[in-house]
Amino acid sequence: MRTAKRLLQRLFILALGLFSVWLIVFVVFRVADRRLPWVLALGLTYGVAAYVILPRAIRLGLRILQRNRVPSYTITGDGLPGDPVNMALVGTLQQLRSAFARIGWSEADRLGLASSWGMIRAFVLNSSYPTAPFSTLYLFGRGQDIGFQKAIDDSPRQRHHVRFWALSLTRAQDTWGSAGFWLDTYRPPEDERVIWVGAGTRDTGLSLTRLSFQITHATDSDTNVERDYIISELAKTEAIEAAKVYQNGELLPIEHVNHYVTDGQVTLARLMASVG
Repeated sequence: MRTAKRLLQRLFILALGLFSVWLIVFVVFRVADRRLPWVLALGLTYGVAAYVILPRAIRLGLRILQRNRVPSYTITGDGLPGDPVNMALVGTLQQLRSAFARIGWSEADRLGLASSWGMIRAFVLNSSYPTAPFSTLYLFGRGQDIGFQKAIDDSPRQRHHVRFWALSLTRAQDTWGSAGFWLDTYRPPEDERVIWVGAGTRDTGLSLTRLSFQITHATDSDTNVERDYIISELAKTEAIEAAKVYQNGELLPIEHVNHYVTDGQVTLARLMASVG
């Protein structure tokens, strides 16, 4: 029964993919090609395919293939897989900010028209923008609460960066094992001691997303290296206590809370009380 169900899922995904290609090539491009010069028609087709059709098709496919599974990665605004979750820090918001200030990282600006334009300008001119904004990724039903970064060679094209989502220790314990754990959009008060679930990656340049071909930052595929780098930098300045890496399927023991599962490795550490 399980094999038959899996086969039906894959056949549906194949049909969805073929339909998407047909829609892009024989509908969108044909209509655009009849009304616009070839170059403009191709550009319009790319825009509609990369930012409208493919993200929706992929989101639908993921809902079918990963139904009832605990996610190990963040989600983009289009419902696509984003950066993997690979670390967790326990402490207050002030402790988190102080910890990253110690290692020379800057807090990212909120994403908006002004900050987006500043990022585009900095990227094109390769000029410094130490507080450049991040695109929004989603976990626990909401975008990241805060992010930190450090430019590589003072360039906006390459940088170390990490996003964090705050999760109440009490609510994590109460909802562990249920869908509510991942769907909970509640953001704890800023002065509360929480678990900061993080996704750290290193930007290396410009690229296209793998499935929908959207323009985005290219990232180093080995996110374990970036996770280890961030944790080691925090440890050098004594901003965190001893860290421990947990393997696939293990629970993270956070005081009396056991609440997190991932398909990859997650490093857990407590922010030092003296940092705040």
